[in-house]
Amino acid sequence: MKKILLFSSLSIIFVLVFVSIFANYIAPFTPDEINLSNKFAQISSTHLLGTDHLGRDVLSRLIYGARISLGAVFVTLFLILSFGFLVGAVAGFVGGKTDQVLMRICDVFFALPTIVLSLFLVGILGTGLVNVIIAIAITHWAWYARIIRSVVLNLKNKEYVMISKISGASGFKNFTQNMLYPIIAQCIIVASLDIGHIMLHISGLSFLGLGVKAPEAEWGIMISDAKEFLFTAPELIYYPGFALFLAVMSFNVLGDYLRDKLGNKAILKDENVQP
Repeated sequence: MKKILLFSSLSIIFVLVFVSIFANYIAPFTPDEINLSNKFAQISSTHLLGTDHLGRDVLSRLIYGARISLGAVFVTLFLILSFGFLVGAVAGFVGGKTDQVLMRICDVFFALPTIVLSLFLVGILGTGLVNVIIAIAITHWAWYARIIRSVVLNLKNKEYVMISKISGASGFKNFTQNMLYPIIAQCIIVASLDIGHIMLHISGLSFLGLGVKAPEAEWGIMISDAKEFLFTAPELIYYPGFALFLAVMSFNVLGDYLRDKLGNKAILKDENVQP
């Protein structure tokens, strides 16, 4: 059963990535092509999922929405991992006052829920996808920094790391040879489990009118546009909602699988780590 679920999830992820990359060639129409004379069209050979309240092809908007959603998620994760890796590795490896200062800064970001802090930052930075990505990256990096620090602190006490240090290996060489792989393994696990959460975060802010702006095609804004037609054309909500559900579920299943496979490589034991 697990293998079937994993295969299904990987297939969905492959399709999402494929249509995101080749959206220009796959989508039958441009996503913002308005045709008011053909609004709320039913499913047909021309419009496989019908049209919305402005006569725009729903399938085309779903395809382009996948590109925006996945692209925004991976850019956000890149920023989070880059800054979180830097702060966490320095805090754990250097230790001392540097570690204490960096962890107290992280504590500031732990004080508020990420969605509340994201809304606050978007209010300061302004609306738009770029600012949403920046806001989410700022609110999430501290979690990754704390996790990476934990891995480094555990590895510093390992016998082979101590032997490498005593034998005269430089700090950089010791870090890259003995610590880098477990850190990367842990980052892969956490990031894969976090993709769905970040995707929901981005879509939620777009739904509130703070992220992607019309007429751009994005699943969150498609749901927002369709909420006014919940009783007359409910399928306009079902399509992007179901796409979002499938994407989040698939990445969560992949994250669980990677956690099972790479968990023993990550060496994360928070109970032995002092904040």
